[in-house]
Amino acid sequence: MSYEDRSLTCVECSQSFIFTADDQTYHAEKGYTNEPKRCTSCRQSRRDGRSHDGFDSYNSGPREMHSVVCAECGKDATVPFKPRGDRPVYCSDCYSKQGGRSTTSRY
Repeated sequence: MSYEDRSLTCVECSQSFIFTADDQTYHAEKGYTNEPKRCTSCRQSRRDGRSHDGFDSYNSGPREMHSVVCAECGKDATVPFKPRGDRPVYCSDCYSKQGGRSTTSRY
């Protein structure tokens, strides 16, 4: 099938963008049935976690931190969740020693 460039309107910024014949071919090869709804810059902003107005949509401000006493060493610590009291809460050092996720690694 042969494709022709088409002009579409971005649902985020309302700007017109071109859905090229090459992009349409790629979409067809991948089995995509919907045409893109966002322009290239808005798609990239979404991938980066920002909304079209430049604000971080996943981080609407500073996280609420809660003060706790480590169940292992007794040091004061802060955690990004409200402890329920039914499980021990550790400082970052003791958490790592317990086999928890490292505080320096994101994954």
